[in-house]
Amino acid sequence: MYRIGKEEIDELARVIETRSMFKVNNGLQETYKVEEKLRKIFGVEYPIFLTSGQGALSTALVALGIGPGDQVIVPAYTYISTAMAVVDAGAIPVIAEVDETLTLDPEDFEKKITPHTKAVMPVHIQGFPCNMDEICRIAKEHNIAVVEDACQADGGKYKGKRLGSIGDAGALSFNFYKIISSGEGGALLTNRRDVFEPALVYQDSSAIAFFGNQMDGFSTPTFCGNEYRANELCAAVMNVQLDRLDGILSDLKRNQKYMMKKLSEFVTLAPSHDIEGDCGTTIALRFDTAEKAKAVSEAVVATCPINTGKHVYSNWKPILEKRGAFHPLMDPFKMEANRDIIPDYKPDMCPKTLDLLSRTVYIGVNPDETVADMDAKIEKVKNAI
Repeated sequence: MYRIGKEEIDELARVIETRSMFKVNNGLQETYKVEEKLRKIFGVEYPIFLTSGQGALSTALVALGIGPGDQVIVPAYTYISTAMAVVDAGAIPVIAEVDETLTLDPEDFEKKITPHTKAVMPVHIQGFPCNMDEICRIAKEHNIAVVEDACQADGGKYKGKRLGSIGDAGALSFNFYKIISSGEGGALLTNRRDVFEPALVYQDSSAIAFFGNQMDGFSTPTFCGNEYRANELCAAVMNVQLDRLDGILSDLKRNQKYMMKKLSEFVTLAPSHDIEGDCGTTIALRFDTAEKAKAVSEAVVATCPINTGKHVYSNWKPILEKRGAFHPLMDPFKMEANRDIIPDYKPDMCPKTLDLLSRTVYIGVNPDETVADMDAKIEKVKNAI
């Protein structure tokens, strides 16, 4: 999160003063306002504001009918929540390599497709857009659903379209570490009515039919799902944060472009599938050896993505050890329907990804940095090299 202030405090106070903190109310209706803003900003028919990005991913997969007997392809570089959402749906994650941009490699995605593949989850990691043209082409050819994980890319674009709005469904995250934040929170985005209806039921199955008229016109019956319902306090903050979004992105891009121009004079920058649509939070430097990347990252106190823990598949301990649920009968890795479709996970199974991550250094961008701040950062990188 980059910016927050009195506007959010005032909006929170209004909700508390009206004592209407539950989603369905006759008061301020902050949650519905959030969803209307998401509809306009992201250009989707059916947005759902809920409690987290992982909740949005899990809900999307369930709503698409993904479950036991199905495989879902995920990139080797993403937060573990992406793979956990697959397991939560009862399906099996299949891990694919990333390309030079550190997003899902379309070529390896296609190689990993089997008759059991029902979905692919491209992840716009660090705000870097995936090659959505190629991913969607391959998915369409094989009748595979596309669930975009845009949790680290709130508001970014690919060829003019907002990330998360391109596939069959998309997910955003609004936790503390994202571009905009309500402390915790997320959103599911879709243009498909047949996805929206079961998604709305699943994310609030204990209350959806009992509060308000949320199921008016539904053909989907109620069923036992989960509880990812948002509250009005988080929605109040998110309403202000969404108003800030494009301003934050504009200032991030301005500073990113300034730094990239200077850095490109003496260091190689990682490529992008859409540098204009990239959120601008990060500049990825690429070195020819892991040793050089490590030395530079240590000298400038920057991050090598190989060291980002649960963002790298080799650190997904419960996935690699095939422990998908506490109760064995609820564990997808032990279900009869999945018996013959579980990959042989190994820490070194995606060597291209590990190599690229080890040779990359991230330089963070802040929308409020001054030219002097950025010049000092650039000088540190130059001296380190």
